Amino acid sequence: MIVRTTAEITGTDRDVSDAGWRSKRIILGGDGVGFSFHETTIQAGTTHEFHYANHVEAVWLVEGEGTLTDLDNGVSYELGPGSMYLLDGHERHRIETRTQMRMLCVFNPPVTGQEVHDENGVYPLVAVTE
Repeated sequence: MIVRTTAEITGTDRDVSDAGWRSKRIILGGDGVGFSFHETTIQAGTTHEFHYANHVEAVWLVEGEGTLTDLDNGVSYELGPGSMYLLDGHERHRIETRTQMRMLCVFNPPVTGQEVHDENGVYPLVAVTE
């Protein structure tokens, strides 16, 4: 059994941030459960483009409002608390926040915790070592 709190990982190598976002990586590939689980916060009034070419991501929005745009087809979706989206086709997407957004994210295959977005918004596929 694994029990962790976001408080205990804050300020550790599981707490990763970049311009406008912060990801607390609660479960990682090294935990050996086949997925990773993150709490991600995106600052209000920011825009971010991502493309998880190597991962499927499920996102549950628990706080905030914004717009998700599928950059592959131009379709936009309004997001608010209780919204969920699944990037099961490795869609390139843009998040535009109106208010701070806090979301819970699951990645498969799991990330190791050391990935950073490249110039295309992609996480590289990094081998998990346990």
